[in-house]
Amino acid sequence: MPVFQYKVLDEGGRESTGVTDADSPREARQKLFARKLRVVELAPLAGVGTQTATSQRPSLPAQWMHRFGRIFSHRRRLQELAMVTRQFGTLLQSGIPLMGALTAIIDQVEDRRLKSTLMDVRERVAQGTTLADALGANPDYFNELYVNMVAAGEASGSLDAVLGRLADYLQKQNRIQSKVVAALTYPLLMMIVGTGVVIFLLTYVVPQIMTVIAKQKMALPLPTVMLLAVSNFFRDFWWLLVGAFVALIALYRSAAATDKGRLAIDTMMLRIPLVGNLLRKQAISRFSITFATLLESGLPVLESLQIVKKVVNNRLLADTLDLVRKKIAEGADISTPLKNSKVFPPVVAYMIAVGEESGRLEELLKKISESYDEEIEIASQRLTSMLEPLMIVIMAVIVGFIVLSIMLPIFQMSKI
Repeated sequence: MPVFQYKVLDEGGRESTGVTDADSPREARQKLFARKLRVVELAPLAGVGTQTATSQRPSLPAQWMHRFGRIFSHRRRLQELAMVTRQFGTLLQSGIPLMGALTAIIDQVEDRRLKSTLMDVRERVAQGTTLADALGANPDYFNELYVNMVAAGEASGSLDAVLGRLADYLQKQNRIQSKVVAALTYPLLMMIVGTGVVIFLLTYVVPQIMTVIAKQKMALPLPTVMLLAVSNFFRDFWWLLVGAFVALIALYRSAAATDKGRLAIDTMMLRIPLVGNLLRKQAISRFSITFATLLESGLPVLESLQIVKKVVNNRLLADTLDLVRKKIAEGADISTPLKNSKVFPPVVAYMIAVGEESGRLEELLKKISESYDEEIEIASQRLTSMLEPLMIVIMAVIVGFIVLSIMLPIFQMSKI
């Protein structure tokens, strides 16, 4: 059902905005009029879970803006979804019917895209669709893990408990991502700012000073000659550097679009000193808590592994889990193929083996996740504490070389 964004005036003349679902603009106006609201503006909102026949492919800049917007808003959306999921489960646990719980959640959600998404879900449920299928029609918010857990909850009659587990899972993923992003953001920001300062010095400051020095027609020291050559290269061939940067991005995107390229990139990422260790710990923690959450919700092992391999965000680990799933289908246990893979640490396979033998697999998977969360905390602090002074030393050496190269001919001039 289409969703419309509106601006209305109430009986007291107060202005308000919001969204509502209706089959047509006329029906939307009638629904608002029934609430004693006078419509000032009414416009269709880009459908969530629906597409218009006149939709066109966005331009390349628009695609990039959308992609960057999705990257920066992902954590906020994850937090909002966790909050909504917990409230939804609480309402169902209190005995409120499904449609009533959906309506209550919709009324208090402030984000317009999430509100319109939930409206689409409510409309589909009202037409007889299961909640899981209605959620699956909106993959921007509800991924395969979310949909399958809800389906398991509906089948077992424990939807409220499953939603509680989902909320815990989403909040934990948000915390882990925050730690990793915080550890990587500061060094990256320092590198970008430092590179910008060096480029400014080489392309603007150094040429002006060298113009004055060149008028003296004196022999330049070796460091000054080297600096002048680098400065001229940046000034005259900046387009070559930009082209090389664009070519690297295009090469990365083309490689990442293929199975072999994606596997090679993800394997290389795990081998980067310090950063690779942090990414591996994050992936193992995500594997453990996701696997435990799915098993607790009643999903079979094979189906759970099929879902888990899609959320580890690393092709090497995903291929390993796919191999483990095939071995289990042939009659093997979980721990043996994990141990033989050489990708997962031996302690993970050992704890899973103990969990299988004792019937406490979900509990031990959670302990693995908690253990790796603590290691992520330590690894994040260690990464920051090592990269920060390293970046400072590198920038000090570069800036010091630039200053020395400029000052040497000035000292020579003062002796003449």
